Amino acid sequence: MEGNLETLEVMDSRRFYVTVRRLADSFSYGVDRSPYLGAGIEFMQSRPYQAGDSVRAIDWRVTARTGRVFVKEYEAPKRLPCYLLLDTSASMTVGVTRTTKYAVALQIAGGIALACLDRATPVGVLGVGERDVRIDPSLARDQVLQWLHRLRSFHYHETTALGRRVAELGTRLANRALVIVLSDLHDETAPAALRLLAQQHDCVALQMRDPAERGLPGAGLLLAREAETGHAFVTHGRRTWLDQGRLDTDLKHSRVDHLIVDTDRPHAHRLRSFFRARDVLGRGVR
Repeated sequence: MEGNLETLEVMDSRRFYVTVRRLADSFSYGVDRSPYLGAGIEFMQSRPYQAGDSVRAIDWRVTARTGRVFVKEYEAPKRLPCYLLLDTSASMTVGVTRTTKYAVALQIAGGIALACLDRATPVGVLGVGERDVRIDPSLARDQVLQWLHRLRSFHYHETTALGRRVAELGTRLANRALVIVLSDLHDETAPAALRLLAQQHDCVALQMRDPAERGLPGAGLLLAREAETGHAFVTHGRRTWLDQGRLDTDLKHSRVDHLIVDTDRPHAHRLRSFFRARDVLGRGVR
């Protein structure tokens, strides 16, 4: 029995990785070019030797052909770090569909992370629930895979801290960064915090939405309980949980790129189009 459970867990982990890898491949379009020269990872050109150049950089083929000493120069990608702000609060883990907002957000976060690594862009993650989840940007693929699998477990009692964590991140970032928020944006303080952060950094908000948050036609009056606080209240099936129009306007005026991801609708092609149209990952090249 134990062996069967381990086998199922391994198979589930593999399915998760395949899903994340497919998303990453769909995000990784084209090849980013960097205008900077220096010691890097891709050959750019050869130039005449100058005093102080390393002997190891000599281009022996060009040197033999021309009779003059040439050295190789490489293209060095200058990339902004990418911070993934993943909402681990209770409202992300409940819903009316089999796939929760949290599950979708984690898959998308994994796809973005692997796509960043494919582009040699350091990527880190910051939890914006109660859990203390903070991984600094890194190019270590093993580390990214470890936090992906660790975050697959969750709790049903976490409150959101999105606005506060966004504000804290803004005070810590000394240099420009790409910040991608994956949340249902239930924190009323989040738009104002994102507005301030977007003044100095590139910000993207991927809003996870459950069908129930669009309203439940025909449900009439019902007794509900707020997932994070446990507070019970009476509502109507036609009532939406957020003032979506106001939220859209606030993020637009803040120059925060915003996309709603519905958990009951296909989203891979919409994400791909969104990333391409706004060149989200391409912003990491400076």
